[in-house]
Amino acid sequence: MKSGRKPTLKQRKAMEWAGVRNTNEWLVVKNLPGELHIVHRLTGQIKELPNG
Repeated sequence: MKSGRKPTLKQRKAMEWAGVRNTNEWLVVKNLPGELHIVHRLTGQIKELPNG
């Protein structure tokens, strides 16, 4: 599983905008200018979201 960091408020808003329901269960792996790569704390599922 990739290690991640707790999302900032701006990243949480971007996650909510992209449709992620519970932002407490996700960690940020990469924060690129146009994308946000997140990983689930328990399952290890990785998602790539547009950074709105």
